[in-house]
Amino acid sequence: MNVTENRPWGNYTILLDDNDCKVKTIIIKSGESPSYQYHFKRKENWIIVHGCGKLILNDTERDIKAGDHIFVDKLEKHKIINTGQEDLKFIEIQTGEYFGEDDIVRLEDKYGRK
Repeated sequence: MNVTENRPWGNYTILLDDNDCKVKTIIIKSGESPSYQYHFKRKENWIIVHGCGKLILNDTERDIKAGDHIFVDKLEKHKIINTGQEDLKFIEIQTGEYFGEDDIVRLEDKYGRK
């Protein structure tokens, strides 16, 4: 059973929640972005499926597009911004020791979340 969570920037759907990984489809609306954040207990692999945007990884920016693969290690600061007119969609594969939403340390958040 897939679970979808709505967020101010778009939504994510949990496709797999296992002991050693979690897999999500993430959709970011045009002009939106999740917080600039990092994690203590998990790594993330992203595959951009649709759309384009900007990746900020450890304060370095680069453009991203469909087909790109991105690896985010534990403690690496990261954020994706949808700079296109269409939804930005990517698959996120989390690996590590814990996958709860409370392992998010937000450095910046335009929605005022802590």
